[in-house]
Formats: sequence, structure tokens, C-alpha cells
Amino acid sequence: MAKSIDPEITAHVADLAGAARQASRRLGLLTRAHKDAALRAMADALDSASAEIIAANDEDIARGRTQGLAEGLLDRLRLDQVRVTAVAEALRDIALLPDPVGEVVRGSTLANGLQVRQVRVPMGVVAMIYEARPNVTVDAAGLALKSGNAVVLRGGSAAGASNRALVAVLRAALEAQGLPADAILLLDEGGRDAVRALMTARGLVDVLIPRGGADLIQTVVRESTVPVIETGVGNCHVYVDAAADLDKALAITVNSKTHRVGVCNAAESLLVHRSVASTFLPKVLAQLGSAGVTVHGDAGMERFAREAGAAYSLATDEDFAREYLSLDISARIVDSLDEALAHVQRYSTGHTEAIVTEDRAAARRWTAEVDAAAVIVNASTRFTDGGEFGFGAEIGISTQKLHARGPMGLAELTTTKWVVEGDGQIRH
Repeated sequence: MAKSIDPEITAHVADLAGAARQASRRLGLLTRAHKDAALRAMADALDSASAEIIAANDEDIARGRTQGLAEGLLDRLRLDQVRVTAVAEALRDIALLPDPVGEVVRGSTLANGLQVRQVRVPMGVVAMIYEARPNVTVDAAGLALKSGNAVVLRGGSAAGASNRALVAVLRAALEAQGLPADAILLLDEGGRDAVRALMTARGLVDVLIPRGGADLIQTVVRESTVPVIETGVGNCHVYVDAAADLDKALAITVNSKTHRVGVCNAAESLLVHRSVASTFLPKVLAQLGSAGVTVHGDAGMERFAREAGAAYSLATDEDFAREYLSLDISARIVDSLDEALAHVQRYSTGHTEAIVTEDRAAARRWTAEVDAAAVIVNASTRFTDGGEFGFGAEIGISTQKLHARGPMGLAELTTTKWVVEGDGQIRH
């Protein structure tokens, strides 16, 4: 039997969602010019308040170190001057993007003269439950505003001080623009009861997006009565084919794994065709080893890892299935493209899967047969990202197949309505 939720917390969440609902009605009527001006004002406010934001983040980092957070998680949590500038710039990028609201998806004039069109409209109230990524706070607020939605944010406790500082700055900027501050709300108290109340606020919240580790996402998917867009963990693979350009493969593999380890589009598994293994593995394992990466490999990988000076352990089934978010990678030698495809089918989380090959037929098979939100040919897995795809920012990366899949930008935060205009027609 499910544990009951504290009625006071349920009421508090309902009040927040109700305030967001009121704000969303105003946002849905704004012109693009008004929304873009507000986004630029929010960006300027973040730049001006960067010292206070970084000081708040320093509190979170210090607390995280005391609590023993892994370095990968601390990296996801960290806000320095460069990152604050980047999140502010992401808001300016969103302001440059076309407004999805009002876009006609399809339409026609029927034989009876009725004009029928499907038009993009805001969802209304979007809720986010996410872990230690304070940049998500800003990205979610900006994308919600541009798509005409109010947003209720529930960040992880590890980023508590950072999120409070960021939301305070963003709300003040909205008010200065004459817009409702309740377009951006932070649910910052109530513990797990507050999360459960938000997940069950059906009718008050229109859509819920979880973003974080597998446990968080699956808990939300299982327990939420609010419609959920499921984002997913990233056990992303790089497969180096028999026909790979090995210089490209080296750069792509190292970048995919080491560019930033604590993110969902980092490579977690390397597959290498046996015909190129003796040439490719000494080079790639040496570079991965120099970067501090531990290789969890099959039996055939050990000799190459030892000779390259890379830390090595014999991989288990769990190692091949794992999203590490750290300086670790699973690795396996395969005998064919078919074997690589079978491995990916078994262990992939459906996020991003990359092949390095100069064989067009192999590339076509990869893009046709791999079931993932993003399939990549001859490029790093790190490109699966809303900003890199030209969205300005992203609300998350969906690994489900309904409504949205892959990096989610403005269009994915809208739904549609049918507008039908007639001149007295009746149905016979």
C-alpha cells in the first residue's frame, strides 16, 4: 500500500501548480517579441548576478565533497564563470529561434468549405524533476517561456543553493519585464513527499519530465499519474568497423569518452572489429589510459590494455550494461558488424550509438538497424545535444518513442489543437 502524502505538502504543491497555471494563461498570449525580450533580460540578469550564483554553487560543491559525491557528479554540479556565461548565452540563443506557438502543422479546406488546421499551442504547466545539473534550471525556464509554458522545477538537493539563486534571478527579471514571476517556480521543500505530490498532481500539471539517473527516471515513470516524457540514461556505444578510418576512429573514441564524462551522451562502451584491433587498440587504449580511463574489457582486450598502460579489469555482463558517468569504459572485440549490432541491441539504452566506417553499406545498416534516439556515422556521441543540434538548449533527451524522441527543444514542449472555421455548415 502506497504511503500517504502529508496533506500540507499536497496543498503546497497544488498552490504552486495553481499559480503556474495562472501564469501560463498569460504566457500563452505573449507575442514572440515579448518572450524574446524577457529571455534577453533573464540572460543579462544572470550575467549581472554571476558572483552571487557562483558563491551559492560553491556552497553546493563544498557540501557535495563532504558527502562524498563522485567527481563526475561534482562536475555536473559545478557552475563557474564560463558556465554561467554559457547558460546566459543559451537564453539568448533561444531568443533567436523561431517561436513554435501558432505554427500550422497541417491544414486544408474540405469539400464542404470548412477550413481545418492543426496549430501548435503551449502545453500549459510543465514540471521538471532533475538531479545535480543547475544549468538545467536555466535551460528549462528559457525553453518553457519561449514555448509559452509555465514551469515548476524540482531540482536535486545537491544543487539546492544554486537553484535557489538562479530561480530568484530569473523571477526578478520576469517581474522587471512586467511578466508573472510565477512562470518559473521552484519546489524546494517537502522532501520525497513533495516529489510524490508533484508526480500525482494530474489536472494541475500537464506534463512531467524527469532528467537524471535510471532510478529517478524509472521511479517517475512507474509512480506518476501526470503524463511523462521519459528521458533516458545513456549507455552509448562507439563501434569501430573493419572499414574505419583509424585516425577518425581514434579522435572520435577519445572525444566521446573523455570530453565530459558525467553526461548522458558520453561513450560508455567501445566495440572494435577484430580485423583492425591489433592496429587500433594500442593507440586508443594508450590515449584513454593517459586520460585516466579504466577499461573493462573482454579477455581479448587485456593484452592490448596492459601493453598500452591502461588500467584494465575483466568485464562482466553488468559492466557492458552500465552507464558509468566516470572515467571508465567497457570494451569488446567483435568479429563482424552483425556481432556489433547484436551487442548494441542487447545493451543499448536507446540513447546514442555511433559507427566509424568508410563503408557506406555498413553505415546504412547501422542507421537502419540500430534502435536509438540518435544514430551517428563518423562523429562523436557528444553531438547528441539540443544546443549542438541548433535548438539553443534542450529540456532533456527522450529515449521513448511517443511524442518526442532525442533532444527535446521548443517544438517538443508544445501540443496541438485543431482550429475549424466554417460559414454555417452542418453535418448531414
